[in-house]
Amino acid sequence: MQIYEELKERGLIAQVTDEEHIREMINNGKATFYIGFDCTADSLTAGHFMALTLMKRLQQAGNKPIALIGGGTTMIGDPSGRTDMRKMLTKEDIDHNAECFKRQMERFIEFGEGKAMMVNNADWLLKLNYVDLLREVGACFSVNNMLRAECYKQRMEKGLSFLEFNYMIMQSYDFYHMFQEYGCNMEFGGDDQWSNMLGGTELIRRKLGKDAHAMTITLLTDSQGKKMGKTAGNAVWLDANKTTPYEFYQYWRNVGDADVLKCIRMLTFLPLEQINEMDKWEGAQLNEAKEILAYELTQMVHGTEEADKAKEASKGLFAGAGSIENMPKAVLSADKFTDDKIDMISVLVEAGLVASRGEGRRAIEQGGVVAGDEKVTDIHASFDMSQFTGDGMIVRKGKKNFKRVVVE
Repeated sequence: MQIYEELKERGLIAQVTDEEHIREMINNGKATFYIGFDCTADSLTAGHFMALTLMKRLQQAGNKPIALIGGGTTMIGDPSGRTDMRKMLTKEDIDHNAECFKRQMERFIEFGEGKAMMVNNADWLLKLNYVDLLREVGACFSVNNMLRAECYKQRMEKGLSFLEFNYMIMQSYDFYHMFQEYGCNMEFGGDDQWSNMLGGTELIRRKLGKDAHAMTITLLTDSQGKKMGKTAGNAVWLDANKTTPYEFYQYWRNVGDADVLKCIRMLTFLPLEQINEMDKWEGAQLNEAKEILAYELTQMVHGTEEADKAKEASKGLFAGAGSIENMPKAVLSADKFTDDKIDMISVLVEAGLVASRGEGRRAIEQGGVVAGDEKVTDIHASFDMSQFTGDGMIVRKGKKNFKRVVVE
């Protein structure tokens, strides 16, 4: 099976502009493609997995990736999928975030002479003269068409700033610039980016003529990747200092039964033949599939050693076997105890499992707290210091939040 057909079978392709041409280029290693990453944080998230693994797959098939760091576009902010305006970042913040992105991308993509490139659109966008841009690029865009774009619809009711309105032009200009400077002939992105991506294709055609359009191909991946990597409203980061390897493993270990095989198909490099056999799995076998997913992705991001540790710790939590040494730990100081006792609400707060005593009280009342193997139902329940010595006590809030609580 050739790479384009594999991408389709893995469920990675949603829409394309010219499928026959795209298939020929990708299957023959002729694509120089880019994916953009705006630097809104100092770490990539699990939601970026689809883009990163897609770049790796295509590079392995002989195509050339360009990782575009959005040092310039981040200063505007992408309104796609947003109900409010993004926080404005300083240039120093953006530059720092860009450096963090580079280090993480190198785990997935091979950069170097004749291999993948990493470029920053601040290098050209921040040098643009406003009037020159209006004359050169603005005339190629219809405001009527822009306002109909899906990426702006959510913002129209609450108000779309003129700053954000320019995002489509900036993204389109990126493609136009890289087409000329680097021979970039293809763009990948989530389906919420479709209008922006078509803008780049149309800009190249209008500025460089119809012959250029034949070499300008936009391919679209499913935006499922942007929906992945969030739990309890918080991002699951690729930076081990923000999301530990164990927490990362547990996130994927806890995906829903309906999503696990889809995630394996889209995100791992397991052979399709093996995955097709797993499609028949059900019941307890789905837990095994979740362990496979969690291990494969943790190994990819944090390495084999950390993936092995996370797997062992997970066994200690779910099966009563294995080591809990690498489970996230919270330390209680002796001065938190009164007469060698501490109440469970205090434990939840000190362990960072709840943000306040009120939240802890509600969690207990709703039956969502487990200490050791026992559900805690009394908001006044207290525990002896001795129960937190040695390996400590595993305390859970809900199905996915837990800590090994120890006294030191």
